[in-house]
Amino acid sequence: MSLSTSPGIPGMDAQSLHALRRRATTRLGGATAENGPAVGFVDALGVLHALASSPDTAPDALALLHELQVHQVELELQSQELLLSRGELELALRRQAARHDALPVGCFVIDAGGVVVELNETAAGLLGLPRGRVQGQRIAAFFAGPDRQSLDTALAELQAAAPLRSFRLTVAPQGQAAQPVLARLGTDTATGDALLCLVSAESR
Repeated sequence: MSLSTSPGIPGMDAQSLHALRRRATTRLGGATAENGPAVGFVDALGVLHALASSPDTAPDALALLHELQVHQVELELQSQELLLSRGELELALRRQAARHDALPVGCFVIDAGGVVVELNETAAGLLGLPRGRVQGQRIAAFFAGPDRQSLDTALAELQAAAPLRSFRLTVAPQGQAAQPVLARLGTDTATGDALLCLVSAESR
């Protein structure tokens, strides 16, 4: 643990504090190297106890203890700030996910092999399947026969840095009648995978 010089510690100037820290580091470093990191805290208490046992070094022990306490408070405050930031980020992520699912457009993230990595609820509804049944499947399997090759070709061209494409496809939902959709294929800037967006052509 690295302790910063704390101005204003009673009974000790910066030079004395530096010397004390060097002695403590030497003792703790030797013990840690020999016995492993688990004994570091015990040895720190040993250093404080040894300093406090002598009238000559008791003020040094109090100064070092004060600095350790200040450092502990700083770490606790940092921990609280990190927990607060994590909570805010998790809330923002849940809100973003809810908005993503509520979009009127079906969105698929597709890897280089044409496999569905991620999709929103609207996309799952277009296919007539739960989201978990779609993830890990090849996206072309959910389209009518003639469109499968067209989609595979478009995905291959996208890998070759082709521009955004818009075209028509026919979705073949499980247990439902086939329906035409308008498709837009581009690149997901977050992952580099393909991003396929679908909207029902019958609703336009």
